[in-house]
Amino acid sequence: MPYQRSLTIVAPVCEGAESDVETLLATMGDGVANGSVIDFGALDGVHFARLMMIPSDTDRDGARLPASVVLLSDFDVTVNAHLEQLAQTAGAGIDRVFGRCEDYPEGEPAGRDRLDYLRRHVVEEAARYVNTTGRTVLQIRQESALRDAIEATLDDPARNRDGLDPGDVRGAVRELVAQDPELAGALEPAERPTLAERAREKVHLVAVPLLSLPLLPILLLVAPFWALLLRAHEKRDKAPDVKPGEERVQMLAALEDHLVQNPFTAIGRVKPGRFRRWTLVVILFYLNYATRHFFNRGDLAGVKTIHFARWVFIDDKRRMFFASNYDGSLESYMDDFIDKVAWGLNLVFSNGVGYPRTSWLVRGGARDELAFKDYLRVHQVPTRAWYSAYGRLTALNIQQNERIRAGLRGGDESTWVQSL
Repeated sequence: MPYQRSLTIVAPVCEGAESDVETLLATMGDGVANGSVIDFGALDGVHFARLMMIPSDTDRDGARLPASVVLLSDFDVTVNAHLEQLAQTAGAGIDRVFGRCEDYPEGEPAGRDRLDYLRRHVVEEAARYVNTTGRTVLQIRQESALRDAIEATLDDPARNRDGLDPGDVRGAVRELVAQDPELAGALEPAERPTLAERAREKVHLVAVPLLSLPLLPILLLVAPFWALLLRAHEKRDKAPDVKPGEERVQMLAALEDHLVQNPFTAIGRVKPGRFRRWTLVVILFYLNYATRHFFNRGDLAGVKTIHFARWVFIDDKRRMFFASNYDGSLESYMDDFIDKVAWGLNLVFSNGVGYPRTSWLVRGGARDELAFKDYLRVHQVPTRAWYSAYGRLTALNIQQNERIRAGLRGGDESTWVQSL
């Protein structure tokens, strides 16, 4: 079983076809995908997926940044296997969604042509976050079913458990689970990434610091000049508090809170010039290292409600978008970030045009709560076709279900009872 993978496909829309794409996407969901065009649930191992259109824009020099159809997915199989399923199993839907994009094969493309097109438009994420590495869709669903079965058993008035200690109750439940073919697998350990995959992760964990170490003297020498340049840029940057229109706020709100989870996507232009661009590239490189190796057990620097997230450059690094799948409302999500990791938000997003004013990269910015929330709403991309494989489970629910399974197998006799 591999670590979770992600796929980002960005395909520019033919000029003048934006309204046709918007009309099609509007038929595909109301904030949750209805499966009418692409059924992501029919693809193997998909945790989350979405289809949306990023609007067109212009850069500082007036050059057009095209509108693009974007497909995002998080899954358990290999990237090649996922792409092949998109091209074959979901081929007819892919034709409809990407058919108005530049250079899409004409007529009824063969599966190979479709697959080649998708591969040409894959964009590598600059950084990504996974709540808990190695936890598959199958594991999450099995452990959710296990919890439901245990609760039903414990609530059954025909099964009197009075007077039994936790160990006796666990033993009785284990016996019932063992007799159910659909649940018996929960008495075995969850599948782990292979030894080879874990070894590759260890190599990456060690290699990045080792390769960075020789650069340390240069970085120490350059740091004071970089800091002075940064401060000069910050003082010149414009930071208008642009408020979203009420109609836009209501439209975005109508697409949210259909499940206990929500998708979020926001896009913005990177501040012009090589200084800001390469500052952001370096920050995201080390952010990706940190999320890959340290923030991979359900906690992103104190924020525990995110399932998956990614940061992606497009348009030759002139724009970047952030996308996440999170628990609860957008308001609580924004508050969680502001309260716990405002400095982290500033570190990345202060390199974007129009972000609230920062000082020394990490101060200010998101601390201006109202301006920050306005900034997010203005830059948010509406997502109508969004799929979740377990839309009634929060990250905390999933973690508790995993503990129940572990407690049922062994360890502290009361652990699994306390998790119910």
